[in-house]
Amino acid sequence: MANSRQGAFFTGEYRNVFSEMGYSEEAVGSRLEEIWQELFHGSPDVRLYHPMDGDKGYMVDTGNDDARTEGMSYGMMFAVQLDKKDEFDRLWNFSKTFMQHREGRYKDYFAWHCSLDGTKLSPGPAPDGEEFYAMALFFASARWGDGPEPYDYSVQARQILRACLHQGEEGPGDPMWDPATKLIKFVPESPFSDPSYHLPHFYELFALLADEEDRLFWKEAAAASRAYLHTACHPATGLSAEYANFDGTPAPPQPHGDYRYFYSDAYRVAGNIAVDWEWFRADPWQVEQSNRLQAFFRDKEVSDYRRYHLDGTPFEEPALHPIGLLATNAMASLAADGPDAAAFAELLWNTPLRTGKRRYYDNCLYFFAFLALSGHYRIYLPEGGRL
Repeated sequence: MANSRQGAFFTGEYRNVFSEMGYSEEAVGSRLEEIWQELFHGSPDVRLYHPMDGDKGYMVDTGNDDARTEGMSYGMMFAVQLDKKDEFDRLWNFSKTFMQHREGRYKDYFAWHCSLDGTKLSPGPAPDGEEFYAMALFFASARWGDGPEPYDYSVQARQILRACLHQGEEGPGDPMWDPATKLIKFVPESPFSDPSYHLPHFYELFALLADEEDRLFWKEAAAASRAYLHTACHPATGLSAEYANFDGTPAPPQPHGDYRYFYSDAYRVAGNIAVDWEWFRADPWQVEQSNRLQAFFRDKEVSDYRRYHLDGTPFEEPALHPIGLLATNAMASLAADGPDAAAFAELLWNTPLRTGKRRYYDNCLYFFAFLALSGHYRIYLPEGGRL
């Protein structure tokens, strides 16, 4: 059963769902290394990572031909999880050099996307990048130790988190977390959130690793995000909107689009909930939610995935990233204990990486799913410590 033990944070033990299904440790390890090699060093129609001259590299959003803090920080997390320091440092150097602001209202935040030569395309940040940067840097500090700047990973992580909470207190700018609700915002200036940004499992660790004065906030933020997801996910289907108000209701249409529905951003919610359950097991609702979501998708072919109203009514519009949605549905098997858990994991195992122009987002979620389901999405703390 999914709830038969404490979370990995307490035990240091991580489920390998693929092994539970009968795949050998050798087969699982080989598959994971194969995915790494394809996405970081593979053929041009599959790879996402590209080294640059000198000490930098980037992850390309192949659908938009740019580099985004989402993908850059994801790439760093993939690298630190698999002990790939060269790729990690190259991605961090690109991010630090070209994307991080050194002054102004966004000081210490990162421009959310830039061209592949490092030119900022838009100055504003996207907070999911900052939280993944900070967590990947803390894990790097624990795995490899801090070095000279900018490889003083834990120092860099704390600098990012300090800005996330305190930007605007002594000058222009806005924090990335709403001080009243302790919920992450869609962007620093917005009065609403994005359910897929909520990573309570990260906030629990920030409560141990961030500046001491902010640790209580992060502990409270973890509890607030867990409660928020109860309201953001539909009680019958488990679907959530891409953007949602601080009370969990879908946010109104924005100038750049209508995000009240279950579509690309929202896919990540299932995976985030599953990893929080695997690491901390703090909220039994996460098991019910994971079962509910998998039950909704049980009889749907991946090729027929759609945009959905939260009550499950489909649009004619197909999913832009069906493999990414499959990946997070499978990732939910870390928490789910219903009849669909093994079937979704098996389907992911038998599905190849996506190729072609839109492969970036799908294959990032695919990599996260394989890391998590194979027991390789792990917590790294200083001196190997855990509570």
